[in-house]
Amino acid sequence: MTLRVAVLGAGHFGRFHALKAAKGARTRLVAVHDADAARAAAVAAEAGAPALGLAEAIAAADAVIVAAPTRFHFALGSAVLEAGRHLFMEKPIAATLAEADALAALATSRGLVLQVGHIERFSAAFRAVVEAPGRDQALSWEAARVAPFRPRSLDVSVVLDLMIHDIDLVLTLAGEEPSAVEAVGARVMSDHADFAVARFRFPSGRAAVITASRVSLAMERRLRVLGREGEMAVDFLGRSLGVLRRGGAEPVATMPGFGVDRTSWTDHDSLEAEQAGFAAACLDGLPPVVDAAAGRRALAAALAVEAAIG
Repeated sequence: MTLRVAVLGAGHFGRFHALKAAKGARTRLVAVHDADAARAAAVAAEAGAPALGLAEAIAAADAVIVAAPTRFHFALGSAVLEAGRHLFMEKPIAATLAEADALAALATSRGLVLQVGHIERFSAAFRAVVEAPGRDQALSWEAARVAPFRPRSLDVSVVLDLMIHDIDLVLTLAGEEPSAVEAVGARVMSDHADFAVARFRFPSGRAAVITASRVSLAMERRLRVLGREGEMAVDFLGRSLGVLRRGGAEPVATMPGFGVDRTSWTDHDSLEAEQAGFAAACLDGLPPVVDAAAGRRALAAALAVEAAIG
């Protein structure tokens, strides 16, 4: 069985979604739509599918991927669900919690899949983190995701653009939602915060610090996990993970009995894996890896960061 997919939004990421859906093992791209007709036509031609109007694109599909700017997520998502189509919503799930709740309720009432595009959950890097020893002993997480300035995704702050990826990962690893949030940030090149540093406290007493910037000198993506038995250090760009722990393979001279376990991973196509998961949810009835509740949790924490920045 093949899932007929339409893509709404033919910008930077929408184009990737369209190209991937056109070649998916279980998907067939049947339409591309964008408010900019010329852009829709160009992406549609590249992907080998027609460029259609909004209603026509939704009607042609079994499932729809929304990759439009955040301010359009609720209106487009509502139109998709009201038409009885499954919905893949790029992150964040919506601009407000009320909109997120309304989309979730609509999907539930219609018995439709609603998956949120937190793509990092499908990466080989995150799998390596989840499978690393001692992860369940974590007391603190420190994440950094920074990059040089690029003039795109400036309709939202760096919190909803970049930080929300690490917010979702940390909340997934922590297994709980924050009870307190502190943050600083500032506008540099746009009308929204272009860098932010947030500190989360969890009901269990654990903590996390997440840094995000789109106005940095160079790209950096790191995660440090500190726990009762040692430390995990992850360099996502360098594809390396090291765990300092008791009994580790590589002895540490200054810490008798402790050693370092090192590993790496081979990157795979995370977008392909994400779309495959969506297809499985729609065609096989499997629960989506990132459902509406997960999308709402990440959005709630991100909005709390924005509120703390002021």
